[in-house]
Amino acid sequence: MPNFFDTSIEFLKGVGPQKAALIGKEMGIFSYGDLVQHYPFRYEDRTRFYRIADVHGDLPFVQIKGRIRRIETIGEMRKKRLVAHFQDESGEMELVWFKGIPWVSKKLKLGVDYVVFGKPAAFGRKINIAHPEVEVLTTQNEKAAFLQPVYHTSEKMKVKYLDSKALSKVLRQVMLLAESYIQETLPANITDQFGLIDKKFALWHIHFPGNEELLKKAQFRLKFEELFYIQLRLLKMKVSRIDKYRGQVFKDSALLTEFYKKYLPFDLTNAQKRVIREIYLDMKSGKQMNRLLQGDVGSGKTIVAFICMLLVVGAGSQAAMMAPTEILADQHYEGLKEHADKLGLRIAKLTGSSKTKARREIHAGLLDGSIHILVGTHALLEDIVQFKNLGLAIIDEQHRFGVAQRAKLWAKNKDFYPHVLVMTATPIPRTLAMTLYGDLEVSVIDEMPAGRKPIKTLHYYDSKRLQVFGFMKEQIALGRQVYVVYPLIEESDKLDLKDLMDGYESIVRAFPDNHISIVHGKMKPQDKDFEMQRFVRHETQIMVATTVIEVGVNVPNASVMVIENAERFGLAQLHQLRGRVGRGAEQSYCVLMTDYKLSKEGRTRLETMVRTNNGFEIADVDLRLRGPGDITGTQQSGVLDLLIADIAKDGQILQAARNAASDILEGDPNLEKPENHNILRHISSLKKTVVNWGRIS
Repeated sequence: MPNFFDTSIEFLKGVGPQKAALIGKEMGIFSYGDLVQHYPFRYEDRTRFYRIADVHGDLPFVQIKGRIRRIETIGEMRKKRLVAHFQDESGEMELVWFKGIPWVSKKLKLGVDYVVFGKPAAFGRKINIAHPEVEVLTTQNEKAAFLQPVYHTSEKMKVKYLDSKALSKVLRQVMLLAESYIQETLPANITDQFGLIDKKFALWHIHFPGNEELLKKAQFRLKFEELFYIQLRLLKMKVSRIDKYRGQVFKDSALLTEFYKKYLPFDLTNAQKRVIREIYLDMKSGKQMNRLLQGDVGSGKTIVAFICMLLVVGAGSQAAMMAPTEILADQHYEGLKEHADKLGLRIAKLTGSSKTKARREIHAGLLDGSIHILVGTHALLEDIVQFKNLGLAIIDEQHRFGVAQRAKLWAKNKDFYPHVLVMTATPIPRTLAMTLYGDLEVSVIDEMPAGRKPIKTLHYYDSKRLQVFGFMKEQIALGRQVYVVYPLIEESDKLDLKDLMDGYESIVRAFPDNHISIVHGKMKPQDKDFEMQRFVRHETQIMVATTVIEVGVNVPNASVMVIENAERFGLAQLHQLRGRVGRGAEQSYCVLMTDYKLSKEGRTRLETMVRTNNGFEIADVDLRLRGPGDITGTQQSGVLDLLIADIAKDGQILQAARNAASDILEGDPNLEKPENHNILRHISSLKKTVVNWGRIS
């Protein structure tokens, strides 16, 4: 039997094949199921009529009854506008049109009672509404008190008369047809526990809410259900993987203890110790570890990674660490080699620029087990790279790697999947981590090493540039080094390269006695490397760069980061860039330079940066400002194909939904109990490719 929700929308009255093709192309709506789940993004309040005397510019949308007293056309050519003087018993206001003037003026009649709806704006003492909706007053629309749904459409759809109101009519049709096909998808104990209205009732009131309260109940029900099914899917993956994939058992901590007692160069923070304990418990459990390690730039993730490697190497196994860039791979290699040498361990580095002879030696050393630790880039994923016994795979800056690349690392051990530790310095808000990495355990290093001074962040307008140059000179005189970063926005590489070259020239003029490096994305890798290395060796005092240094070299002596056009950067990026300084014992500074003209959002970003160094707080603000789509490359994950829930705003619902899903799987991992029949039936009805199990299918 064909599924009702798979029926093409072309069969709906007033749609047909051509309009159906247009809606499909513009909105991705092809079937009845897609249409039912094309939820309104806002609602217009038609539940009350305002008096003109009570209308002011701060109101969102208003509905007014009245008559048009006079109509006039003002201005010439492009400045031409149609003005209707509209009044009720309390006062008068203007209705204004800038487009479609001939068409509108034919429709408007003097002395006729109208219902007008639109967004009021104040100009001096006058109030007007631009391009209002105007309908002749009838007994029907005078009595009808309702919340009007507003749907996303496109300009191409509007040309074909498929605006929000037209979609609303089509939706009413499909909802009446769908009534007998909508089934409850949640168990009774969950709907009772959380006071959820039933699915059919919720779908009707999300599109055609009877009142504000019913709308809130419909939104809560549908958000809960969507987040519940996403969490159920992630937790089910986790449960089945734990049951299916055994892990090697690593209990021998002798090598780790030797390093700890003899060679550890500093005391670990309590957060680092806690994370190492969590990883150790995973590694000796007999289950394969999949853990996400989050920690701000400079919080000491690398030493934690090395200590975890020692657990594996001490038991005769091997460890690999994969970084997204050669610069980062070099940095990890140098840092780890210093510790490995003291313990007599053999460590190798494999990147795209490794020579053929070196590669052969590495391949042989990995196969016979004489190489204990391998650090590298994507080159680690090549089929020819085989290990004798890979016990731990560490992936740095996870969001730079796709899921398929991670899976390739798993396949490097035929007998057991290696334990996987995913590290990121991009703080991910808790709600997002639960959704994106809900199938991973999460560890957080939320404490900075002792002796680290918090970076001071300052915001200056361009007019203070000479003052900033003076400050840079003072810092250079103290023997410090400075980064100056320019934005690079893809749309216009040429323009931004010009920004960078202009900036470089002005710095050369302002600092005639200093050596200056320049690095940007258009340079060849070896040239970039050469300039970076000059800066690392302190041969240059200032590094002028685009954002290529965002994840990059560790230069403890660099203590000043100047970010030009800081308003053009996202919060997460600003925080990452700031993390390039503050690596040494000296006080470090981050200077944000901007124009006077700032958007409200831009101002919030800069104020947040000046106020706090806490990456998680910054990530939460970033999530509120940008939404989840852009953060940490989430688009590739497919998980955030959300219909109604909002990760930034619905954290509490998400937590409740995850707990409910977890409780159900704990008591019934295969969903076989009669009370979970609704869940099993719903999941069984889904297409195999569906990622968001909250969808109708």
